[in-house]
Amino acid sequence: MKQGPRFGGLWEPGMLREGINDALKEAMKAGDKRRVSTLRLVNSAVKNADIEARGQGKGPLSDEELLSLLQKMIKQRQESVELYEKGGRPELAQQEREEIAIIAAYSPQQMTEAEMRAAVDAAVAETGAAGMKDMGKVMAALKTRHGGKMDFAKASGLVKARLAG
Repeated sequence: MKQGPRFGGLWEPGMLREGINDALKEAMKAGDKRRVSTLRLVNSAVKNADIEARGQGKGPLSDEELLSLLQKMIKQRQESVELYEKGGRPELAQQEREEIAIIAAYSPQQMTEAEMRAAVDAAVAETGAAGMKDMGKVMAALKTRHGGKMDFAKASGLVKARLAG
């Protein structure tokens, strides 16, 4: 794979779309059917999101919005893996895992639980949050600072626990 302007599994700002398109071309040349189909799904989701944004009078998605879209795609596939495993379909679960790995290559590495706790503590201190009424401020600070690297469903639980205690 072409080693372009990358850091930590992420293309440099403004380069994410180009990186995905380059990877698609390389996968097509290499005959990697799984990667080709997955990257085509990613491109399709990006184009649909761009069209939706244009309909709302916005421009194309920023890299941060693209990362959020990739996270949603990964989460959907993780949910599918669980369903396929419960339904006794290991081959379909494996297919979803392969897609997760391909999509995750374009996302920053996710924060560990300890890193999330530290980020929540820092955001609470920074915003001066004193109770549950300040949860929105804390979550906004986390999204600004850690977008694409943090599972915000888990972070929400950590913020609630921190503000309640």
